[in-house]
Amino acid sequence: MYIIRRIFRWITFTIIFFFVSTIAAVVILKWLPVYYTPLMFIRAAEQVADGRSIRMEHQWVNLNRVSENMPLAVISSEDSQFLKHKGFDFEEIYKARLTAIRGGKERGASTISQQTAKNVFLWPGHSWLRKGLEAYFTVLIEYIWGKERIMEVYLNSVEMGDGIYGVKAVAEINFDKQPDQLTKRDAALIAATLPNPLKRDSKNPSGELLRRRNRIVQEMNYIKHVPFGVPVE
Repeated sequence: MYIIRRIFRWITFTIIFFFVSTIAAVVILKWLPVYYTPLMFIRAAEQVADGRSIRMEHQWVNLNRVSENMPLAVISSEDSQFLKHKGFDFEEIYKARLTAIRGGKERGASTISQQTAKNVFLWPGHSWLRKGLEAYFTVLIEYIWGKERIMEVYLNSVEMGDGIYGVKAVAEINFDKQPDQLTKRDAALIAATLPNPLKRDSKNPSGELLRRRNRIVQEMNYIKHVPFGVPVE
């Protein structure tokens, strides 16, 4: 019985520690910039394993110094219901599941909120454990951070090229601009790379990438405006 009680106390302590530490981390990062993410270190390790020099281009920039074209582009491209859902787009999840059941090409249904939770707190992968943790952190950031902070962290943490993370780095390196100078076509081209930024290069875009950019621009024209970023005339 003594051993059982010890095991029970250990499990209880572990559960309490997990919830307290994760909630505290989310609260702290509501205010502090996210300078590094697990993916950055994973990519650095991959670069070393491939015999390359480590490249980690990343600079934090506040959302009020980013052209509104950028959040508009990623919403148009990645998550059209971002401003309406509570972290999960169940209609897209259902469509993706239905496509998979019918033997179609696998399609992603992760929202910007889910991607942000994964980028900041977790690692790449498709295990049930990681998916469960992603859902947990998604709920936390939706209710603790809110949409504006989620967008700010997303645009600063998402991988946008080989060793390039965040909108400021990609704007300066690939477009020779500051984030508040990005045009609609610039932002759409960056957004077009996001499904696979290691193979899609916004600095040297392929014809297919340019066609995808044009489709995103059309979607941006339909949405027209989002309540984030530097307004564009």
